[in-house]
Amino acid sequence: MQLLGEPTGNKIWTRKHLLGLEDLSPWEIRTILNEAERMLPNSRPGSPKLNDLAGRMVVNLFYEPSTRTRVSFAQAARRLGADVTDFSSSGSSVSKGESFIDTARNIEALGMDFAVVRHAVPGTPHLLSHHIQSGIVNAGDGAHEHPTQALLDILTIRQRLGRVEGLTVGLVGDIAHSRVARSNIHGLKKLGARVIVCGPPTLIPREVIEMGVEVNYSLDSILNELDVVNVLRIQFERQRGGLFPSIREYYRLFGVTAERMARAKPSLLLLAPGPINRGVELTPEVADGPNSAILDQVANGLGIRMAVLSLLAQAEANARLRNS
Repeated sequence: MQLLGEPTGNKIWTRKHLLGLEDLSPWEIRTILNEAERMLPNSRPGSPKLNDLAGRMVVNLFYEPSTRTRVSFAQAARRLGADVTDFSSSGSSVSKGESFIDTARNIEALGMDFAVVRHAVPGTPHLLSHHIQSGIVNAGDGAHEHPTQALLDILTIRQRLGRVEGLTVGLVGDIAHSRVARSNIHGLKKLGARVIVCGPPTLIPREVIEMGVEVNYSLDSILNELDVVNVLRIQFERQRGGLFPSIREYYRLFGVTAERMARAKPSLLLLAPGPINRGVELTPEVADGPNSAILDQVANGLGIRMAVLSLLAQAEANARLRNS
């Protein structure tokens, strides 16, 4: 019996779902990154499509707004030969009272093989994994995790700086409400990076501190130590107000400006998961400047999501071979 895909030595990918980075090993994270780099040439317009998911259906089950993630997953699935269905809770039977689980099970009955899930409630993809047979990818669950965003951030770091181990990465901004921050912390620490979280004390919760990161409340005091700064959006839609005095005050203390970039290492890599609030977290000249890799992140997201879907399909095929 020959198992499909042996990325490193005799190891093969066995996970049916990608629910987060917290449970992944360093080898599994590197496997996704390596597979993404292999697939990036096939992610570009006009390049040959692959058939890893030929005959499969991928459904985007999105219960929260999304642009980059939804489009990226749809494009990734199509580049792998899959049929793609975009589900939106608005205008669906959810408005008639149908539960999330019942919705997913009904769509699975129509032929779904993989569900890409975004939901406001933390743990929703994990819950769904106990109720359907399809492979599940977490595309963001509340403030818990957003694994593919962190993976594309880490891939961009590795491409630009050649490594992750030994680098100092600053996560700056709204840590409290950021699923991106939590996934980045898990992934970066497992690959040997030093992680500093920075923002107002009201936006850095104790649970994040307990994840083993360094904490600083002054961007200016850590700026010259950073190899990478990942600027996180202030998530006004998740806040109840009163977490900092004003947007102007936040910008003065934590906004990444050209003046601050001039005091940082010349090689400082700037990331931002988007959408960005220009003039709040960072200025336009910084977002569009030479240190910025924001659009590279978007492009790398296609390779990462192709890699994840392909690896899950490999795991499913290998499971069938073992059971035959």
